[in-house]
Amino acid sequence: MTVKSTSAAATLRHPRSAFASLLARPIPIVMGILNVTPDSFSDGGKFLSPKPAHEQAKLMIAEGAAILDIGAESTRPYGAAPVTADEEMQRLRLILPKVAALGVPVSIDTMKAGVAAWALDSGATIVNDVWGLQRDSDMAKVVAERNVPVIMMHNRDTVDPSLDIMKDIAAFFARSLDVAAKAGISQTNIVLDPGIGFGKTPEQSMTALARLSELQTFGAPLLVGASRKRFISIVAQSEPNERLGGSIAAHLLAAQGGARIIRAHDVAETVQALQVAAAIGNRR
Repeated sequence: MTVKSTSAAATLRHPRSAFASLLARPIPIVMGILNVTPDSFSDGGKFLSPKPAHEQAKLMIAEGAAILDIGAESTRPYGAAPVTADEEMQRLRLILPKVAALGVPVSIDTMKAGVAAWALDSGATIVNDVWGLQRDSDMAKVVAERNVPVIMMHNRDTVDPSLDIMKDIAAFFARSLDVAAKAGISQTNIVLDPGIGFGKTPEQSMTALARLSELQTFGAPLLVGASRKRFISIVAQSEPNERLGGSIAAHLLAAQGGARIIRAHDVAETVQALQVAAAIGNRR
């Protein structure tokens, strides 16, 4: 499977228009995950050096990834080792510019404003903040000044099984949107992510997926990343690399619930599943 993309130069000059055109596609787009980390939960250590990272990025583009999401600090919910901004940038330094030159938009997965600013200078055109502008007080300023799209994910420091998770997500998004508005971030630059697996029990993650459509009331595109997440193993016991079927099931339901971006490790399979589901749906 091959995919045509705009030139890297065009993407870098017009990140907003390129992003808007991707979201306007009739089928949800797939964001391919590229973890430049030693400790990510399913692929840690595989793409730490430039050559395998570059080859994986090219493969995901060929498989149909419309965006590449690159991160240098594991944000897995449990047991991730924190790293400094300098360490994040060091991991990215020889990888990010080459990946950005491949011709598809690149998002930087970070919770640090300094890393986001550096990455935007190095070719990234989207910020993916797993703390929804609420962890680093300078993040909203960086996004506003660069006028780039931002993905704001729901997160929690602790898991509370008694919580009404949909109310918590809604309250979190309201705070993030307020931060964004005060910083001058355009509403058209905002994507919301319910944060499957983050600060949630497996049951709460499944609830967020089942009731995803409720979040459309915020008026922003939705991103869902359920790829290989732990909740799948609660339903069908499995290791992370054995969760393709569960990941696809979750992502197809997310698409039905209004997700416009699907963040996935297994790009080709996810693209195919979305295409087939859409083709069948069109025959109703």
